[in-house]
Amino acid sequence: MAAADRAAVTAGTPVAELMERAGTVVADAICERYPTGPARVVCGPGDNGGDGYVVARLLAERGWTVRVEALAPPTTEASKTAAARWGGDVHPLSATADGPALIVDALFGAGLSRPLDGDAARLARACERMADRVVAVDVPSGLAADLARPLGEGFCADLTVTFHARKLGHVLEPGRSRCGEVLVGDIGLAEASSTLFENGPALWLRRFPWPSASSHKHARGRMIVISGEPWSTGAARLAARSGLRIGAGVVTLFSSPDALRVNAAHLEAVMLRPFETDLELEQAAADVDVAVIGPAAGVTETTLVNLLALARTGAALVIDADAITVFKDDRDELFSVLDRDDVLTPHPGEFERLFPGLLAAGPNRVAAARKAAELAGAVVLLKGPDTVIAAPDGRAAVNMNGSRWLATAGAGDVLAGFIGGLVAQGMESFEAACAAAWIHAEAASHFGPGLTAEDLPGLAPPVLAELWRAAGEGEA
Repeated sequence: MAAADRAAVTAGTPVAELMERAGTVVADAICERYPTGPARVVCGPGDNGGDGYVVARLLAERGWTVRVEALAPPTTEASKTAAARWGGDVHPLSATADGPALIVDALFGAGLSRPLDGDAARLARACERMADRVVAVDVPSGLAADLARPLGEGFCADLTVTFHARKLGHVLEPGRSRCGEVLVGDIGLAEASSTLFENGPALWLRRFPWPSASSHKHARGRMIVISGEPWSTGAARLAARSGLRIGAGVVTLFSSPDALRVNAAHLEAVMLRPFETDLELEQAAADVDVAVIGPAAGVTETTLVNLLALARTGAALVIDADAITVFKDDRDELFSVLDRDDVLTPHPGEFERLFPGLLAAGPNRVAAARKAAELAGAVVLLKGPDTVIAAPDGRAAVNMNGSRWLATAGAGDVLAGFIGGLVAQGMESFEAACAAAWIHAEAASHFGPGLTAEDLPGLAPPVLAELWRAAGEGEA
Protein backbone atom coordinates (compact mmCIF):
# COMPACT_ATOMS: atom_id res chain seq x y z
CA MET A 1 0.00 0.00 0.00
CA ALA A 2 2.83 2.38 0.82
CA ALA A 3 4.42 1.62 -2.55
CA ALA A 4 1.11 2.23 -4.34
CA ASP A 5 0.73 5.57 -2.54
CA ARG A 6 4.26 6.63 -3.50
CA ALA A 7 3.71 5.61 -7.11
CA ALA A 8 0.51 7.67 -7.31
CA VAL A 9 2.21 10.75 -5.87
CA THR A 10 5.22 10.30 -8.17
CA ALA A 11 2.82 10.09 -11.12
CA GLY A 12 1.39 13.46 -10.15
CA THR A 13 -1.58 12.78 -7.86
CA PRO A 14 -1.32 15.04 -4.79
CA VAL A 15 -1.67 13.44 -1.36
CA ALA A 16 -4.54 15.83 -0.66
CA GLU A 17 -6.42 14.40 -3.65
CA LEU A 18 -5.89 10.82 -2.43
CA MET A 19 -7.13 11.97 0.99
CA GLU A 20 -10.25 13.49 -0.57
CA ARG A 21 -10.97 10.23 -2.41
CA ALA A 22 -10.44 8.18 0.76
CA GLY A 23 -12.72 10.39 2.83
CA THR A 24 -15.39 10.20 0.15
CA VAL A 25 -15.29 6.39 0.17
CA VAL A 26 -15.73 6.39 3.95
CA ALA A 27 -18.55 8.94 3.91
CA ASP A 28 -20.36 7.02 1.17
CA ALA A 29 -20.08 3.78 3.16
CA ILE A 30 -21.43 5.43 6.31
CA CYS A 31 -24.39 6.95 4.50
CA GLU A 32 -25.24 3.63 2.87
CA ARG A 33 -25.17 1.67 6.15
CA TYR A 34 -26.28 3.98 8.96
CA PRO A 35 -29.25 6.33 9.40
CA THR A 36 -28.47 10.03 9.26
CA GLY A 37 -27.85 11.38 12.76
CA PRO A 38 -25.11 12.56 15.09
CA ALA A 39 -21.53 11.62 14.25
CA ARG A 40 -18.38 12.12 16.28
CA VAL A 41 -15.23 12.11 14.15
CA VAL A 42 -12.00 11.66 16.16
CA CYS A 43 -8.88 12.68 14.26
CA GLY A 44 -5.21 12.00 14.79
CA PRO A 45 -2.37 14.29 13.69
CA GLY A 46 -1.37 12.43 10.53
CA ASP A 47 -2.92 11.52 7.21
CA ASN A 48 -5.44 9.16 8.83
CA GLY A 49 -6.70 12.15 10.75
CA GLY A 50 -6.79 14.07 7.48
CA ASP A 51 -9.11 11.42 6.07
CA GLY A 52 -11.29 12.03 9.13
CA TYR A 53 -11.60 15.77 8.45
CA VAL A 54 -12.76 14.97 4.91
CA VAL A 55 -15.33 12.51 6.28
CA ALA A 56 -16.57 15.11 8.76
CA ARG A 57 -17.05 17.75 6.05
CA LEU A 58 -18.87 15.39 3.71
CA LEU A 59 -21.17 14.01 6.41
CA ALA A 60 -22.09 17.55 7.48
CA GLU A 61 -22.87 18.41 3.87
CA ARG A 62 -25.22 15.40 3.76
CA GLY A 63 -27.21 16.40 6.81
CA TRP A 64 -25.36 14.74 9.66
CA THR A 65 -24.74 16.57 12.93
CA VAL A 66 -20.98 16.33 13.18
CA ARG A 67 -18.63 16.94 16.09
CA VAL A 68 -14.88 16.80 15.34
CA GLU A 69 -12.37 16.02 18.09
CA ALA A 70 -8.60 16.08 17.60
CA LEU A 71 -5.95 14.21 19.53
CA ALA A 72 -3.41 16.79 18.33
CA PRO A 73 -3.22 19.43 15.58
CA PRO A 74 -2.54 18.19 12.03
CA THR A 75 1.14 17.66 11.25
CA THR A 76 1.18 16.85 7.52
CA GLU A 77 0.45 19.31 4.73
CA ALA A 78 -2.42 17.23 3.37
CA SER A 79 -4.05 16.83 6.79
CA LYS A 80 -3.71 20.58 7.43
CA THR A 81 -5.47 21.24 4.13
CA ALA A 82 -8.25 18.80 5.00
CA ALA A 83 -8.70 20.35 8.45
CA ALA A 84 -8.92 23.85 6.93
CA ARG A 85 -11.56 22.65 4.45
CA TRP A 86 -13.61 21.21 7.32
CA GLY A 87 -14.02 24.75 8.55
CA GLY A 88 -16.01 23.90 11.67
CA ASP A 89 -15.09 23.71 15.34
CA VAL A 90 -12.44 21.24 16.44
CA HIS A 91 -12.65 20.10 20.07
CA PRO A 92 -10.02 18.37 22.19
CA LEU A 93 -10.32 14.59 22.21
CA SER A 94 -12.63 13.35 24.94
CA ALA A 95 -11.96 9.96 26.54
CA THR A 96 -15.66 9.28 27.15
CA ALA A 97 -18.07 7.43 24.86
CA ASP A 98 -21.54 8.47 25.92
CA GLY A 99 -24.51 9.35 23.76
CA PRO A 100 -25.94 7.97 20.52
CA ALA A 101 -23.38 9.36 18.07
CA LEU A 102 -21.68 7.18 15.49
CA ILE A 103 -17.95 7.31 16.23
CA VAL A 104 -15.60 7.60 13.25
CA ASP A 105 -12.15 6.46 14.32
CA ALA A 106 -9.56 8.39 12.27
CA LEU A 107 -6.85 8.53 14.93
CA PHE A 108 -4.17 6.24 13.49
CA GLY A 109 -3.96 4.15 10.32
CA ALA A 110 -1.99 1.15 9.17
CA GLY A 111 1.38 2.69 9.97
CA LEU A 112 0.95 2.66 13.77
CA SER A 113 3.98 1.13 15.50
CA ARG A 114 3.39 1.97 19.17
CA PRO A 115 0.58 1.39 21.68
CA LEU A 116 -2.14 3.95 22.15
CA ASP A 117 -1.78 6.01 25.30
CA GLY A 118 -3.48 8.84 27.15
CA ASP A 119 -6.96 9.88 26.00
CA ALA A 120 -6.72 7.77 22.83
CA ALA A 121 -6.27 4.60 24.90
CA ARG A 122 -8.99 5.62 27.34
CA LEU A 123 -11.42 6.32 24.50
CA ALA A 124 -10.68 2.95 22.93
CA ARG A 125 -11.44 1.27 26.24
CA ALA A 126 -14.65 3.28 26.65
CA CYS A 127 -15.79 2.22 23.15
CA GLU A 128 -15.48 -1.49 23.87
CA ARG A 129 -19.14 -1.70 24.87
CA MET A 130 -20.33 0.12 21.74
CA ALA A 131 -18.32 -1.36 18.89
CA ASP A 132 -21.54 -1.54 16.86
CA ARG A 133 -21.35 2.26 16.56
CA VAL A 134 -17.67 2.54 15.56
CA VAL A 135 -16.48 3.02 11.99
CA ALA A 136 -12.72 2.75 11.52
CA VAL A 137 -10.81 4.54 8.78
CA ASP A 138 -8.22 2.15 7.28
CA VAL A 139 -7.78 0.03 10.45
CA PRO A 140 -9.16 0.29 13.98
CA SER A 141 -6.69 2.50 15.87
CA GLY A 142 -4.32 0.50 18.06
CA LEU A 143 -4.13 -2.39 15.60
CA ALA A 144 -0.73 -3.05 14.05
CA ALA A 145 -1.76 -3.79 10.47
CA ASP A 146 1.29 -5.87 9.55
CA LEU A 147 1.31 -7.82 12.82
CA ALA A 148 -2.48 -8.31 12.73
CA ARG A 149 -2.75 -7.77 16.46
CA PRO A 150 -3.36 -4.85 18.82
CA LEU A 151 -0.31 -3.26 20.38
CA GLY A 152 -2.24 -2.58 23.60
CA GLU A 153 -5.54 -0.80 24.05
CA GLY A 154 -7.33 -0.58 20.73
CA PHE A 155 -10.65 0.05 19.02
CA CYS A 156 -13.07 -2.59 17.78
CA ALA A 157 -15.24 -1.56 14.84
CA ASP A 158 -18.54 -2.47 13.29
CA LEU A 159 -17.23 -1.33 9.90
CA THR A 160 -13.68 -0.76 8.72
CA VAL A 161 -13.18 1.09 5.44
CA THR A 162 -9.76 0.58 3.91
CA PHE A 163 -8.34 1.56 0.54
CA HIS A 164 -7.04 -0.26 -2.53
CA ALA A 165 -6.52 -3.63 -0.80
CA ARG A 166 -6.93 -5.36 2.54
CA LYS A 167 -3.97 -5.36 4.90
CA LEU A 168 -2.83 -8.35 6.95
CA GLY A 169 -4.60 -6.95 10.00
CA HIS A 170 -7.91 -7.22 8.15
CA VAL A 171 -7.56 -10.93 7.35
CA LEU A 172 -5.47 -12.52 10.12
CA GLU A 173 -6.62 -13.07 13.68
CA PRO A 174 -6.89 -11.49 16.17
CA GLY A 175 -6.93 -8.31 14.08
CA ARG A 176 -9.63 -9.64 11.78
CA SER A 177 -12.16 -9.95 14.61
CA ARG A 178 -11.60 -6.32 15.62
CA CYS A 179 -12.44 -4.93 12.17
CA GLY A 180 -16.07 -5.93 11.75
CA GLU A 181 -17.15 -5.70 8.14
CA VAL A 182 -14.22 -4.70 5.94
CA LEU A 183 -14.97 -2.59 2.89
CA VAL A 184 -12.19 -2.01 0.36
CA GLY A 185 -12.57 1.31 -1.46
CA ASP A 186 -11.08 2.26 -4.81
CA ILE A 187 -9.11 5.51 -4.62
CA GLY A 188 -7.55 5.25 -8.06
CA LEU A 189 -4.25 3.58 -7.24
CA ALA A 190 -2.56 1.44 -9.87
CA GLU A 191 -2.40 -2.30 -9.34
CA ALA A 192 0.93 -3.51 -7.97
CA SER A 193 2.38 -6.98 -8.38
CA SER A 194 2.06 -9.13 -5.28
CA THR A 195 2.63 -12.69 -4.17
CA LEU A 196 0.07 -12.41 -1.35
CA PHE A 197 -3.56 -13.06 -2.24
CA GLU A 198 -7.04 -13.28 -0.79
CA ASN A 199 -8.09 -16.87 -1.32
CA GLY A 200 -11.23 -17.18 -3.39
CA PRO A 201 -12.41 -18.39 -6.79
CA ALA A 202 -10.84 -15.41 -8.55
CA LEU A 203 -7.46 -16.88 -7.66
CA TRP A 204 -7.91 -20.37 -9.11
CA LEU A 205 -11.28 -20.88 -10.83
CA ARG A 206 -9.92 -20.39 -14.36
CA ARG A 207 -7.67 -23.40 -13.84
CA PHE A 208 -10.15 -25.62 -12.00
CA PRO A 209 -9.98 -29.21 -13.37
CA TRP A 210 -13.46 -29.67 -14.80
CA PRO A 211 -13.94 -32.91 -16.78
CA SER A 212 -14.39 -32.68 -20.52
CA ALA A 213 -17.12 -34.45 -22.46
CA SER A 214 -14.63 -37.19 -23.32
CA SER A 215 -13.15 -37.65 -19.83
CA HIS A 216 -13.02 -41.10 -18.27
CA LYS A 217 -12.24 -42.12 -14.72
CA HIS A 218 -8.53 -42.72 -15.24
CA ALA A 219 -8.15 -39.36 -16.98
CA ARG A 220 -9.54 -37.71 -13.84
CA GLY A 221 -6.71 -39.01 -11.68
CA ARG A 222 -5.82 -41.85 -9.38
CA MET A 223 -5.68 -41.12 -5.66
CA ILE A 224 -4.84 -43.36 -2.75
CA VAL A 225 -5.31 -42.95 0.99
CA ILE A 226 -3.43 -44.92 3.63
CA SER A 227 -5.68 -46.35 6.33
CA GLY A 228 -4.92 -46.53 10.03
CA GLU A 229 -5.25 -49.61 12.22
CA PRO A 230 -8.60 -51.43 12.49
CA TRP A 231 -9.74 -49.28 15.44
CA SER A 232 -8.89 -45.97 13.69
CA THR A 233 -9.99 -46.30 10.08
CA GLY A 234 -12.70 -43.63 9.88
CA ALA A 235 -10.40 -40.69 9.20
CA ALA A 236 -8.90 -42.31 6.12
CA ARG A 237 -12.37 -43.17 4.81
CA LEU A 238 -13.41 -39.55 5.22
CA ALA A 239 -10.39 -38.46 3.17
CA ALA A 240 -11.05 -41.10 0.51
CA ARG A 241 -14.72 -40.21 0.11
CA SER A 242 -13.80 -36.53 -0.08
CA GLY A 243 -11.28 -37.11 -2.85
CA LEU A 244 -13.85 -39.03 -4.85
CA ARG A 245 -16.57 -36.45 -4.25
CA ILE A 246 -14.43 -33.54 -5.44
CA GLY A 247 -13.71 -35.29 -8.71
CA ALA A 248 -10.82 -37.75 -8.52
CA GLY A 249 -11.60 -40.53 -11.00
CA VAL A 250 -10.36 -43.52 -9.01
CA VAL A 251 -9.78 -43.56 -5.25
CA THR A 252 -8.30 -46.56 -3.45
CA LEU A 253 -7.95 -47.05 0.28
CA PHE A 254 -4.79 -48.99 1.12
CA SER A 255 -5.18 -51.00 4.32
CA SER A 256 -3.34 -53.52 6.37
CA PRO A 257 -5.07 -56.94 6.13
CA ASP A 258 -6.48 -56.47 9.64
CA ALA A 259 -8.13 -53.16 8.68
CA LEU A 260 -9.39 -54.35 5.32
CA ARG A 261 -12.57 -55.98 6.61
CA VAL A 262 -13.54 -52.91 8.66
CA ASN A 263 -13.09 -50.59 5.69
CA ALA A 264 -14.89 -52.95 3.33
CA ALA A 265 -17.98 -52.79 5.51
CA HIS A 266 -18.24 -49.02 5.05
CA LEU A 267 -17.25 -48.32 1.44
CA GLU A 268 -18.82 -48.64 -1.98
CA ALA A 269 -17.22 -46.57 -4.78
CA VAL A 270 -13.88 -46.26 -2.96
CA MET A 271 -11.80 -49.31 -3.80
CA LEU A 272 -9.68 -51.30 -1.35
CA ARG A 273 -6.24 -52.80 -1.56
CA PRO A 274 -4.29 -54.64 1.14
CA PHE A 275 -0.60 -54.25 1.87
CA GLU A 276 1.66 -55.45 4.65
CA THR A 277 5.08 -53.83 4.13
CA ASP A 278 6.39 -50.49 2.96
CA LEU A 279 7.91 -52.26 -0.07
CA GLU A 280 4.49 -53.65 -1.04
CA LEU A 281 3.03 -50.16 -0.65
CA GLU A 282 5.72 -48.65 -2.87
CA GLN A 283 5.13 -51.21 -5.58
CA ALA A 284 1.34 -50.98 -5.42
CA ALA A 285 1.39 -47.19 -5.55
CA ALA A 286 3.83 -46.93 -8.44
CA ASP A 287 1.29 -45.53 -10.90
CA VAL A 288 -0.87 -43.28 -8.70
CA ASP A 289 -1.08 -39.50 -9.05
CA VAL A 290 -1.45 -38.51 -5.42
CA ALA A 291 -1.30 -40.18 -2.01
CA VAL A 292 -2.90 -38.92 1.20
CA ILE A 293 -1.22 -40.13 4.36
CA GLY A 294 -1.68 -39.19 7.97
CA PRO A 295 -5.38 -39.17 8.96
CA ALA A 296 -5.44 -41.47 12.04
CA ALA A 297 -2.43 -43.30 10.59
CA GLY A 298 -0.74 -43.55 14.00
CA VAL A 299 2.40 -41.83 15.23
CA THR A 300 4.47 -44.94 14.61
CA GLU A 301 7.50 -46.16 12.74
CA THR A 302 5.09 -47.78 10.27
CA THR A 303 3.66 -44.40 9.28
CA LEU A 304 7.16 -43.01 8.86
CA VAL A 305 8.39 -45.79 6.57
CA ASN A 306 5.13 -45.79 4.62
CA LEU A 307 5.53 -42.09 3.87
CA LEU A 308 9.12 -42.60 2.75
CA ALA A 309 7.94 -45.44 0.51
CA LEU A 310 5.29 -43.23 -1.07
CA ALA A 311 7.86 -40.49 -1.63
CA ARG A 312 9.88 -42.91 -3.75
CA THR A 313 6.96 -43.45 -6.14
CA GLY A 314 6.92 -39.90 -7.49
CA ALA A 315 3.27 -39.41 -6.54
CA ALA A 316 2.36 -36.06 -5.06
CA LEU A 317 1.85 -36.34 -1.30
CA VAL A 318 -0.76 -34.77 0.92
CA ILE A 319 0.66 -35.12 4.42
CA ASP A 320 -1.67 -34.61 7.37
CA ALA A 321 -1.98 -35.23 11.10
CA ASP A 322 0.04 -38.24 12.35
CA ALA A 323 2.29 -38.27 9.27
CA ILE A 324 3.43 -34.77 10.28
CA THR A 325 3.85 -35.50 13.99
CA VAL A 326 5.86 -38.67 13.39
CA PHE A 327 8.71 -36.54 11.98
CA LYS A 328 8.85 -34.07 14.89
CA ASP A 329 12.26 -35.33 16.00
CA ASP A 330 13.74 -35.59 12.52
CA ARG A 331 12.09 -33.06 10.27
CA ASP A 332 15.12 -32.96 7.97
CA GLU A 333 14.40 -36.55 6.96
CA LEU A 334 10.93 -35.50 5.89
CA PHE A 335 12.10 -32.36 4.12
CA SER A 336 14.71 -34.34 2.18
CA VAL A 337 12.03 -36.38 0.38
CA LEU A 338 9.51 -33.59 -0.30
CA ASP A 339 9.14 -31.59 -3.47
CA ARG A 340 7.08 -28.57 -4.50
CA ASP A 341 4.08 -30.72 -5.52
CA ASP A 342 3.65 -32.06 -1.99
CA VAL A 343 1.30 -30.46 0.56
CA LEU A 344 1.64 -30.34 4.34
CA THR A 345 -1.61 -29.56 6.22
CA PRO A 346 -0.77 -28.85 9.89
CA HIS A 347 -2.94 -27.25 12.52
CA PRO A 348 -0.97 -24.88 14.80
CA GLY A 349 0.08 -27.66 17.20
CA GLU A 350 1.40 -29.86 14.39
CA PHE A 351 3.02 -26.83 12.80
CA GLU A 352 4.91 -26.18 16.05
CA ARG A 353 6.12 -29.78 16.17
CA LEU A 354 7.55 -29.57 12.66
CA PHE A 355 8.61 -25.91 12.70
CA PRO A 356 9.36 -25.17 16.37
CA GLY A 357 9.29 -21.49 17.30
CA LEU A 358 8.37 -20.27 13.84
CA LEU A 359 4.89 -19.02 14.75
CA ALA A 360 6.14 -17.28 17.86
CA ALA A 361 8.98 -15.65 15.92
CA GLY A 362 6.37 -14.04 13.70
CA PRO A 363 5.70 -11.40 12.73
CA ASN A 364 2.46 -13.11 11.60
CA ARG A 365 0.99 -16.37 10.30
CA VAL A 366 1.68 -15.47 6.68
CA ALA A 367 5.38 -14.97 7.38
CA ALA A 368 5.51 -18.21 9.37
CA ALA A 369 3.77 -20.24 6.66
CA ARG A 370 6.00 -18.79 3.96
CA LYS A 371 9.14 -19.64 5.92
CA ALA A 372 7.82 -23.14 6.58
CA ALA A 373 7.14 -23.70 2.88
CA GLU A 374 10.64 -22.52 2.08
CA LEU A 375 12.19 -24.85 4.67
CA ALA A 376 10.11 -27.84 3.62
CA GLY A 377 10.31 -27.18 -0.11
CA ALA A 378 6.59 -27.94 -0.30
CA VAL A 379 3.20 -26.27 -0.03
CA VAL A 380 2.15 -25.60 3.57
CA LEU A 381 -1.50 -25.12 4.56
CA LEU A 382 -1.60 -23.73 8.10
CA LYS A 383 -5.10 -24.37 9.42
CA GLY A 384 -7.15 -21.97 11.49
CA PRO A 385 -10.01 -19.49 11.22
CA ASP A 386 -7.60 -17.56 8.99
CA THR A 387 -6.08 -20.51 7.11
CA VAL A 388 -2.88 -19.56 5.27
CA ILE A 389 -1.61 -21.44 2.24
CA ALA A 390 2.03 -20.86 1.24
CA ALA A 391 4.16 -22.19 -1.61
CA PRO A 392 7.96 -22.55 -1.61
CA ASP A 393 8.20 -19.90 -4.35
CA GLY A 394 6.84 -17.25 -1.95
CA ARG A 395 3.20 -17.18 -3.02
CA ALA A 396 0.75 -17.09 -0.13
CA ALA A 397 -3.01 -16.81 0.24
CA VAL A 398 -5.25 -16.18 3.22
CA ASN A 399 -8.61 -17.94 3.26
CA MET A 400 -11.40 -15.40 3.60
CA ASN A 401 -14.46 -17.60 4.19
CA GLY A 402 -13.48 -19.62 7.27
CA SER A 403 -16.43 -21.23 9.04
CA ARG A 404 -16.86 -21.75 12.77
CA TRP A 405 -18.77 -24.96 12.00
CA LEU A 406 -15.53 -26.65 10.92
CA ALA A 407 -14.50 -26.96 14.57
CA THR A 408 -15.47 -30.63 14.58
CA ALA A 409 -13.51 -33.89 14.59
CA GLY A 410 -12.63 -35.18 11.13
CA ALA A 411 -13.01 -31.88 9.26
CA GLY A 412 -9.26 -31.81 8.58
CA ASP A 413 -9.38 -35.32 7.11
CA VAL A 414 -11.99 -34.14 4.63
CA LEU A 415 -9.81 -31.17 3.71
CA ALA A 416 -6.85 -33.48 3.05
CA GLY A 417 -9.08 -35.55 0.77
CA PHE A 418 -10.32 -32.49 -1.10
CA ILE A 419 -6.73 -31.37 -1.72
CA GLY A 420 -5.72 -34.84 -2.86
CA GLY A 421 -8.69 -35.11 -5.20
CA LEU A 422 -7.87 -31.84 -6.93
CA VAL A 423 -4.16 -32.64 -7.23
CA ALA A 424 -5.08 -36.04 -8.67
CA GLN A 425 -6.97 -34.22 -11.46
CA GLY A 426 -3.87 -32.24 -12.39
CA MET A 427 -4.43 -29.02 -10.47
CA GLU A 428 -1.21 -27.33 -9.36
CA SER A 429 -0.69 -28.08 -5.67
CA PHE A 430 -0.74 -24.51 -4.32
CA GLU A 431 -3.95 -23.71 -6.19
CA ALA A 432 -5.42 -27.10 -5.27
CA ALA A 433 -4.82 -26.38 -1.59
CA CYS A 434 -6.36 -22.92 -1.97
CA ALA A 435 -9.42 -24.23 -3.80
CA ALA A 436 -9.92 -27.09 -1.37
CA ALA A 437 -9.74 -24.78 1.65
CA TRP A 438 -12.31 -22.43 0.14
CA ILE A 439 -14.71 -25.20 -0.93
CA HIS A 440 -14.32 -26.89 2.48
CA ALA A 441 -15.31 -23.71 4.34
CA GLU A 442 -18.06 -22.81 1.89
CA ALA A 443 -19.63 -26.23 2.27
CA ALA A 444 -19.57 -25.91 6.06
CA SER A 445 -21.17 -22.46 5.92
CA HIS A 446 -23.96 -23.77 3.69
CA PHE A 447 -24.81 -26.40 6.32
CA GLY A 448 -24.29 -24.38 9.50
CA PRO A 449 -25.10 -25.64 13.03
CA GLY A 450 -24.98 -29.37 13.61
CA LEU A 451 -22.30 -30.03 10.98
CA THR A 452 -20.21 -33.16 11.36
CA ALA A 453 -17.30 -34.27 9.21
CA GLU A 454 -19.41 -37.05 7.71
CA ASP A 455 -21.67 -34.36 6.20
CA LEU A 456 -18.88 -32.47 4.44
CA PRO A 457 -18.14 -34.65 1.39
CA GLY A 458 -21.83 -34.60 0.45
CA LEU A 459 -21.95 -30.83 0.81
CA ALA A 460 -19.33 -30.27 -1.87
CA PRO A 461 -21.56 -30.82 -4.97
CA PRO A 462 -23.74 -27.69 -4.49
CA VAL A 463 -20.58 -25.61 -4.05
CA LEU A 464 -19.03 -27.18 -7.13
CA ALA A 465 -22.23 -26.49 -9.07
CA GLU A 466 -22.02 -22.80 -8.11
CA LEU A 467 -18.38 -22.71 -9.25
CA TRP A 468 -19.33 -24.45 -12.51
CA ARG A 469 -21.89 -21.76 -13.23
CA ALA A 470 -19.48 -18.99 -12.19
CA ALA A 471 -16.90 -20.42 -14.57
CA GLY A 472 -19.40 -19.89 -17.38
CA GLU A 473 -19.89 -23.56 -18.10
CA GLY A 474 -23.70 -23.39 -17.93
CA GLU A 475 -26.03 -25.41 -15.75
CA ALA A 476 -24.45 -28.22 -13.75
